[in-house]
Amino acid sequence: MQLVIENLSKTYPGGVLALDDVSLTISPGMFGLLGPNGAGKSTLMRTIATLQRPDSGSIRLGDLDVLRQPDEVRKILGYLPQEFGLYPNLSAKVVLDHFTTLKGVTRSSERKELVESLLVKTNLWDSKDKAVGGFSGGMKQRLGIAIALAGDPKLLIVDEPTAGLDPTERHRFLNLIAELGRDIVVILSTHIVEDVRELCSTMAIIHQGRVVLEGDPSTVLEAARGKVWRKRVTRDALEGYQRDYSVISVRLQAGEPVIHVWSDITPGTGFQGVEPALEDVYFHEVGAAALETEAAAAGR
Repeated sequence: MQLVIENLSKTYPGGVLALDDVSLTISPGMFGLLGPNGAGKSTLMRTIATLQRPDSGSIRLGDLDVLRQPDEVRKILGYLPQEFGLYPNLSAKVVLDHFTTLKGVTRSSERKELVESLLVKTNLWDSKDKAVGGFSGGMKQRLGIAIALAGDPKLLIVDEPTAGLDPTERHRFLNLIAELGRDIVVILSTHIVEDVRELCSTMAIIHQGRVVLEGDPSTVLEAARGKVWRKRVTRDALEGYQRDYSVISVRLQAGEPVIHVWSDITPGTGFQGVEPALEDVYFHEVGAAALETEAAAAGR
């Protein structure tokens, strides 16, 4: 079951263009949607999740028209937004029982079996009787996934799921998502490049509402080979390098800046070629898109 998005656009009141002619085809598996804050990721996720309508364009999930058949789509959709509320004084088991009822599982024996299986799958069984108000961030995210899975979805959308999680909780959560992504369409919307590199077989980068790059991470990295260069510079010289070269990132190592530059040929003396990381590609594409937008605005 593929998710096919064609020519999707959305402008908010005040003229804010959130989606600009977005087209994507997403097959079963893990799909990573990368972009900085405010790029349009959450707008796209909410639109796919039938929570808002676009100004134009279409979305199909298999044989379903997402925009015209939202009720049918919701039956096979799981959605974990960036922020979601829980009943803090209720136990995880009671919360899940409530949401499975809302999903249409009315037989108590069937609901009990489903709740127990979801608690086990999300590694929350030992905490099933604890009030969710005392859960850690990672535990709340795993409970959110359990809720999203209550209806046996064919499409699962998770929006910035690892923000604020410590490294242990982050890896536990990502392993859970990866396991789920073997059989259904899972869209992971994030600004954390490492999450996409570790998990996703296909990806897209979105900036100011436009898709600026689409492909699988290995092909994207292969295309970038030979284009990323590294050099340690002095703090005094940094501004000049940023003015004269396509600097995609700056890191401080032992107190001195180390720059990565994007160039088809050797940029100059002292530069060393390095194996590109997905983060290098991300910074390059977002930076290039920002420059293009600025140039277009200046030419108006």
